[in-house]
This record gives sequence, structure tokens and C-alpha cells, in this order.
Amino acid sequence: MNTLPLIEVSIARGRTPEQLRSLIGALHRAAETSVGAAPENTTVIIREIEHEHWSRGDQSIAERNAAAQETTAINEASADTAAESRSH
Repeated sequence: MNTLPLIEVSIARGRTPEQLRSLIGALHRAAETSVGAAPENTTVIIREIEHEHWSRGDQSIAERNAAAQETTAINEASADTAAESRSH
């Protein structure tokens, strides 16, 4: 059986070209081994989605990243303050 798979992937923007190439290769291999697809008949489409356009739980990736950066900055400031207090 000669299948003609079309594999579509949506992924958050931010991967390197090498990572995307690796993903494409892995998807082609998966189609070959799992359904016997001929490599020349397999199409892979990767859509990179902007962080502002992808959400889960009513919060976009961009909003989650900003909140995480804020938390990290607060934690680093607290650690610096604690270190200063110990040195005096």
C-alpha cells in the first residue's frame, strides 16, 4: 500500500533551523516506519505560531513567559538582598 501522508504540525515560534530540520526528518521517518509511506510521497508542513497567538488556560505563551521572567527577577532580587544582609 502506497500512502501519501500529509503531516501538519503547529509549534510555537522559537526553534532553530536545525531543530526544525530534525523534526521534519523525524516525522518523515515516523511516516515510513508506521504506515509504510514512501519518503518522496510524504509532505510535512510546520506552522510556527507567534507566542501571542497561542494560548492555554486563557493565557498566551507570551503572557506566561512574561510572568515567569517577572518571577525570576523578583527571586533574583530577593536572593541579592538576602546575600547583602548576610555580608553585613
